[in-house]
Amino acid sequence: MDYRVGTGADAHALATDRALILGGVAIPHSHGLAGHSDGDVLSHAIIDALLGAAGAGDIGMHFPPGEPSLAGISSLVLLERTADVIAADGWCIVNVDATMLAQRPRLSPHVAEMRDKIAAALSVEPPQISVKATTTDYLGFTGREEGIAATAVALISRP
Repeated sequence: MDYRVGTGADAHALATDRALILGGVAIPHSHGLAGHSDGDVLSHAIIDALLGAAGAGDIGMHFPPGEPSLAGISSLVLLERTADVIAADGWCIVNVDATMLAQRPRLSPHVAEMRDKIAAALSVEPPQISVKATTTDYLGFTGREEGIAATAVALISRP
């Protein structure tokens, strides 16, 4: 077996005119995340981790931020397309571990649904996906509630 590990990170500013979507789940909040797509930093970090593990570039290479057909697109669709990219090269997803950083809103009540949606988009079982949320104790842009960030690590294999 051939194994590879990749990491990903993303951050977006909060905006008043957007829905807050994380892991494909709409989170009740006064602000959403700015972005060309739905701004889902969790999915974006996972995409970069998977593409990085496969040596297949990054999210901007596959899904350019100015591409008109991607305006407002669900990042779950981008996750599905990413799974197709790495599968086409013979890779299988072993697991993904991701962490969201946000002072507010409280994200932990939504983690199970996020995990299920991400797993479905990647065509893997939910236990292969770990999603966590933490605060930065009021430090930095996430602590000041200016934005939300996410990091991810992915392990892939090829027989």
